[in-house]
Amino acid sequence: MIRLIDVVKKYEVNQNESVIALDNINLEIKKGEVVVLRGSSGSGKSTILSLVAALSKPTSGEVVVADERISKLPDSFASDFRRNTIGFVFQKYNLIPTLSVEENIILPLVPINLDAKEIKAKLERVLGMFHIAHKAKQLVKNLSGGEQQRVAIARANINNPQIILADEPTANLDSKLSLSFVEIVGELKAEGKTIVIATHDPLFFGLDVVDREIEISQGKIL
Repeated sequence: MIRLIDVVKKYEVNQNESVIALDNINLEIKKGEVVVLRGSSGSGKSTILSLVAALSKPTSGEVVVADERISKLPDSFASDFRRNTIGFVFQKYNLIPTLSVEENIILPLVPINLDAKEIKAKLERVLGMFHIAHKAKQLVKNLSGGEQQRVAIARANINNPQIILADEPTANLDSKLSLSFVEIVGELKAEGKTIVIATHDPLFFGLDVVDREIEISQGKIL
């Protein structure tokens, strides 16, 4: 499902200096697995998510996702790939506060030009799945942190993607809401989703729903 082969990612600081974010990473994640990437801030775990989502490209090496080599995809094709294959839950949710819940959720559908009936069917599915149908018309800025996260997860699932990526998903939540997110992970796993979570939250370590934990430090897998 996901393979990183000899992946190196460097960021240029200036003409004479670069930072190695990932150093010869080899990683395979199977379909339907829930995998936690453990590591402190700056360890490289978020960079892995970015590469898998085709939000950035490796300096060298190969990234293969759902049998597609995405390492050198042009930006327009990368956008299509993300829309069809990846659901991304960002740490700060990246919602538009002045739009309603339903408007935020359907944003990924805008480039596809679906008819109103298809959009409504997709929207109703995720509103029901994540228990936020009663909030559909409310502005996002008026929601609690946990409700905003459910909107972000619903948006990530609006196209029913094969893969869900979550970057520090509980960083802005209290312990009760964090446990609620873990329940959602279990529900998505039951649907057959492949889920990759980048986190340093101990809540995710040793969970039954998690198939593997992978420790990342200074751009390397330990």
